[in-house]
Amino acid sequence: MALEITDSTFEELVLKSDKPVMVDFWAEWCGPCRMVGPIIDEISNDFEGKAVVGKLDVDSNQEFASKYGVRNIPTVLIFDKGELVGRQVGVAPKNSYVEQLNALL
Repeated sequence: MALEITDSTFEELVLKSDKPVMVDFWAEWCGPCRMVGPIIDEISNDFEGKAVVGKLDVDSNQEFASKYGVRNIPTVLIFDKGELVGRQVGVAPKNSYVEQLNALL
């Protein structure tokens, strides 16, 4: 399962991570988010120990969604050494997410 990320844990888990980080910005009511969710969970298992993979519920945590301009969900952001290096808006196949992480390993 993907890590639950909140506004209060974002800096520690994402920005200060020494590994690449993938964050799925989602909401419970969002249909396409329910399609991406299981993919993110799979990627979390696939990259265990190599990358941090998490989900941030935008209904409960709006600070970083706003900071990074997340206006549509699902939006998956990729961070490396605290810097935003990738963005995928909407539903995409698993390999498009995996390729972005692999490029950072």
